[in-house]
Amino acid sequence: MKIRTALLLLMLIALTVFTVVNWSAFTTPTKLSLLLTTVEAPLGVLMLILTAAVVVAFLAFLVYLQTSTMRETRRLAKELNTQRELADRAEASRFTELRGFVAQELTALRAFSADADAKLVSRVDAAEQALRTDIEHAGNTLAAYIGELEHRLDSSGTNRPEGDRH
Repeated sequence: MKIRTALLLLMLIALTVFTVVNWSAFTTPTKLSLLLTTVEAPLGVLMLILTAAVVVAFLAFLVYLQTSTMRETRRLAKELNTQRELADRAEASRFTELRGFVAQELTALRAFSADADAKLVSRVDAAEQALRTDIEHAGNTLAAYIGELEHRLDSSGTNRPEGDRH
């Protein structure tokens, strides 16, 4: 129990005890002035009724304040829930966009890789063809040099054994 509540309860108990102990004084009639007229009534009971009316008014105000606070809290909770759902949808949308972007980039990367692979294979094939052509030219050149060398050897008249001639 909060200290304020305990203090209020203690004051209410003290007022009740005071009223019960002094009930005869509370009910003694007294002449009361109401500005235009005078009335004879028990002052204590009248003050007790006014105090009870103030307490009831404060309790009604407290109930009203508590109810309006609860309504506002519920409204804010609904609004917060709505905003949370909106944020979740936006986040899901961003993830979907990111997934699409990544898929698109992977597709582009695969196409680039396939294109690069095709170019590389093309260049290797061209290099292989050029190498074969160079080897063939080198073979032809070498054969021509050997043929020319044989021709010079044959024309110089050097004696070669019979089995070595082609």
